[in-house]
Amino acid sequence: MKDNKTLDLICLGRAAVDLYGKQVGSRLEDMSSFAKYLGGSSGNIAYGTARLGLKTAMLTRVGDEHMGRFVREELARAGVDTSHVVTDKERLTGMVVLGIKDRDTFPLIFYRNDCADMAVDSGDFDPAFIASSNALLITGTHFSTEQTYKTSKTAIEYAKAAGTKVILDIDYRPVLWGLTTLGDGETRFVSDEGVSRHLQTILPDLDLVVGTEEEVHIAGNSTDTLTALKRIRELTDATIVLKLGAQGCTVLDGDIPGSEEDFVVHTGVRVDVLNVLGAGDAFMSGFLRGWLRNETHKRSCAYANACGALVVSRHGCAPAIPSAEELDDYLSRAESIARPDLDARLNYLHRVTTQRNPQQWDDLCIMAFDHRKQLFDMAREEGADVARIPYLKQLLVKATERGSEQLGSSRVGVLIDDTYGQDALNDVTGRGWWIARPVELPSSRPIELEGGRSIGSRLQQWPKEHIVKCLVFYHPEDQVTLRQAQERQVMELYHACAESGNELLLEIIPPRDLAADDDMFINAMQRFYNLGVQPDWWKLPPQSPDGWQRIGRLLQARAPHCRGVVMLGLDAPLDELKKGLMDSAGVDVCKGFAVGRTIFGEPSRRWLRGDYDDEQLIEAVLANYMTLVDAWQMRQREA
Repeated sequence: MKDNKTLDLICLGRAAVDLYGKQVGSRLEDMSSFAKYLGGSSGNIAYGTARLGLKTAMLTRVGDEHMGRFVREELARAGVDTSHVVTDKERLTGMVVLGIKDRDTFPLIFYRNDCADMAVDSGDFDPAFIASSNALLITGTHFSTEQTYKTSKTAIEYAKAAGTKVILDIDYRPVLWGLTTLGDGETRFVSDEGVSRHLQTILPDLDLVVGTEEEVHIAGNSTDTLTALKRIRELTDATIVLKLGAQGCTVLDGDIPGSEEDFVVHTGVRVDVLNVLGAGDAFMSGFLRGWLRNETHKRSCAYANACGALVVSRHGCAPAIPSAEELDDYLSRAESIARPDLDARLNYLHRVTTQRNPQQWDDLCIMAFDHRKQLFDMAREEGADVARIPYLKQLLVKATERGSEQLGSSRVGVLIDDTYGQDALNDVTGRGWWIARPVELPSSRPIELEGGRSIGSRLQQWPKEHIVKCLVFYHPEDQVTLRQAQERQVMELYHACAESGNELLLEIIPPRDLAADDDMFINAMQRFYNLGVQPDWWKLPPQSPDGWQRIGRLLQARAPHCRGVVMLGLDAPLDELKKGLMDSAGVDVCKGFAVGRTIFGEPSRRWLRGDYDDEQLIEAVLANYMTLVDAWQMRQREA
């Protein structure tokens, strides 16, 4: 990257929402549920290149509504610069509804009539912005109307003046050029001389042009591939990347060979195809990872083909694109992975490097009030109506809110159940807090889950930001049948979380009838890793200083992507918990505390008894919470 270039790439073009039918094999008419993903070719490429480590910006428009905010937030989560994603108050964000019928049939409908991204205007950017990037990418759809053609040409003029490379992804969609019926989004090629002449006005300004054989045919105005390529070459000196589907691709820098047999074909690994939609955007993302870093064509094509192979084996477009770490792992052993969608290590890397909330949680002060049985028993003991518990949990949220005013949202967490705390959960969701909720039946051993065998279906209804917390009363020296029953349930839960996209927090508490020491916790954690269970979080009782050091070494060796450990309280006195926190000083894997009854227990009892009103409860809980926060901050200073 040149010194004056702060960006690798600017993507100008479509950014929309994809609604993907979840019933693979069904007609679009019969789809009963849909997954919502980022869509639009330019948006997908911006998203994919950012995932792969490039400094990418998006230049487009979105509507002033929920879907527009979703597009902006998804791009930002991937690391895309969204400073030039303009909010259009007069138009809605574009949308596509699509499905997977079989390996060759992918019905889709574009809802793009006067949509926001087709109103992008030259006033949305200036020469300095275009000049700040090494390259400008525009997709073919944004030459299809007078407005977008003019805007794209302006961006190209700025790029040529600034030494910014210009890239065209032909991205030919006949329906978006008005060449098919509105409902026929699946058709990939319709020959049209007018479209060909129009695209050819762009070719002289290009440094790189990428397309499938059908897209090269429309750009070159011939259904013979060599003839089309030669016509393109007459108009541009650009590098041409011809995508050849399952065969791979070829890169043409100079004269077009006289025969396709003379192409240097860079082949990819063959995989079982689930979904070809979005594979081209993934291919482009991978190719640009190499091309913009001046790597060889061979290496750039290896990235491109591998990205395409991974995406065709998965559901969705943008979310299926790999991270840099995942892509490099795949390339290191691709020949041995016939089904990337079934490879445990690859799927784990995809989940932890792309699907998790990018929020970094390194300093957590979590108030845990997911207690169900304990609060039920407390209400009965105090002669209070159990129906008051949901309101109590909302008051505990208010106490946490006041704590967040002092700490900031990025340090605050809550652990709330949906038995009594659904209203409290609804209240905290979307605030940027760390949020977890339990799935285990209280006190069950062997563990049973609320929802039983349908836990996967239950998780599909949860917001993705909710972390699945599972408490297991577990000891490696449990009777074999008991231990295996516990492990089997945890394994099923882990796979359900991997499917739903929710993070998993595994809480280990030893049963009272078995001795517990540092070895017990290390052995328990190792056992679950050996079973293929990789929790995103652990929740553990206080450890000795040596125990914390050993846990740190274990996570570094077995699970470097683990988010870390939060320390639980077990209703211990504050002084005891303070010592537990201090014992973890200097151990990076301990990310904070998740304490409940020590903070809210006595104030809640007094509230249920009628000794405290709402405000007294909130203030008493807040005081206890901040006392523990002060202890955590002291631990941080000692680290």
